[in-house]
Amino acid sequence: MKIYDVAIIGGGIVGLATAWQLLQQRPGTTVLLIEKEKELASHQTGHNSGVIHSGIYYKPGSLRAINCREGKIALEKFCEQSDIPYERCGKVIVATDQSQLSRLEEVYQRGLANQIECEKIGKERLSELEPQVSGVAAIHVPGTGIVDYKLVARKLAEQIRDRGADIRCETRLKGLRKETASQIMLTSQGDFASRIIVTCAGLQSDRVARICGADVKTKIIPFRGEYYELKPTATHLCRNLIYPVPDPRFPFLGVHFTRMIRGGVECGPNAVLAFSREGYTKTNINCVDLIDSLTFPGFMKLSWKYWHAGLGEMWRSFSKTAFVEELKKLIPEIQASDLKPAPAGVRAQAVSSDGELVDDFLIETDERTVNVLNAPSPAATASLNIGKTIMEKVTSML
Repeated sequence: MKIYDVAIIGGGIVGLATAWQLLQQRPGTTVLLIEKEKELASHQTGHNSGVIHSGIYYKPGSLRAINCREGKIALEKFCEQSDIPYERCGKVIVATDQSQLSRLEEVYQRGLANQIECEKIGKERLSELEPQVSGVAAIHVPGTGIVDYKLVARKLAEQIRDRGADIRCETRLKGLRKETASQIMLTSQGDFASRIIVTCAGLQSDRVARICGADVKTKIIPFRGEYYELKPTATHLCRNLIYPVPDPRFPFLGVHFTRMIRGGVECGPNAVLAFSREGYTKTNINCVDLIDSLTFPGFMKLSWKYWHAGLGEMWRSFSKTAFVEELKKLIPEIQASDLKPAPAGVRAQAVSSDGELVDDFLIETDERTVNVLNAPSPAATASLNIGKTIMEKVTSML
């Protein structure tokens, strides 16, 4: 049996970027990448709205802040070298009333601490950038961009294949046997051996890491992000990217407007518990996944902590009128008739047993395994730098 130097479990953008960095920095390394789906980038990467984040929101010094800033530079360079269309279109973070000005200032100061190009602007400049937006002040972040992450993933896959990587889809990990010189992965397509294993399994990351012998303290709770899209007759309402000031009482960013690189404008997301880890609709139910979430003590504590905001999200999930009212806070002119349903995404969010959302990237290692246990937004933007970080950990083991 061939023994690979490195096996990567998970064919999303983080797994692909890790393989790319390995083969860039260590040509000749034998790499196997396995993916349980028929196609690469089938879940979080393939359902991404395509924002190239600036890194303005994240705690200074955190892995999210550092990797986003450096990853954005690396991603843009990769796009230029690989002829992938992208655009630095900029975004505005909008305070819709005076009560939000102190929170807006906090975001601005965080942006400065993270070395992000950003500018505080008043109503006049905001109206120049986004004429339909109602706000008393805003932050303009000109470096924020848009791209098609599925295309980025496809290009990464092409390049790592060209450098000798073995990519196998429809290959699900079922078990692991550790031997002296290698680790034997028992999969749906037979057994494979590798010296080092990297798990980048996204929505299944905690389960895959446990199969590989990790003592995982967190659990992935899936949150479905529900979107609408502006009809062509209403796309004039949004020029680029429009975000609200984040509410510190709730862990998500709130509904916003995102112009997409392929055309059109997404509105959302609403954030609700998904009834399946890969549940992209309300009727998509996996009893094992649902019971797994509902019986986890950390989820119960999380639900109690955010019950009020959670009820609001659930109400907007079932009421288009309520969803539109949230959008109207940013663009008063928008009407329900301007919107059509758009595909949802599911976010893999690691939650601790004490009910805290893991707020940063979480990467843990043992002597022969690297496990990516939490990679929320901006993981796609930061993917090449996350891949570099993982590559350095792997290199120290080889």
